[in-house]
Amino acid sequence: MNNFGQKVREIRVRNGSLLRQVAAYLEVDTALMSKIENGSRRATKEQVTKIALFLKADKEELMKLWLSDKIYAIIDENEDNTIAEGAVKYILKQLKNR
Repeated sequence: MNNFGQKVREIRVRNGSLLRQVAAYLEVDTALMSKIENGSRRATKEQVTKIALFLKADKEELMKLWLSDKIYAIIDENEDNTIAEGAVKYILKQLKNR
């Protein structure tokens, strides 16, 4: 699952920005930025903020996609989907009761 990277690529292409321009803004090499877009590497929280700023994108949307990808990756490591589903329900309950 790589909703974050796909969205970043979509926005970047729509804006006419080059991969190397975003990479330069983040002060990373183009290969790393490519890996972020294709999902083989995760951006840091700070990088998400900078990407949103550079691309003039909705920061909250990108943060939600980034976090959902991160949570999914952790849950995906678990072979038992019943446990994973229970954990997600538990988290949702905790957030609701804040």
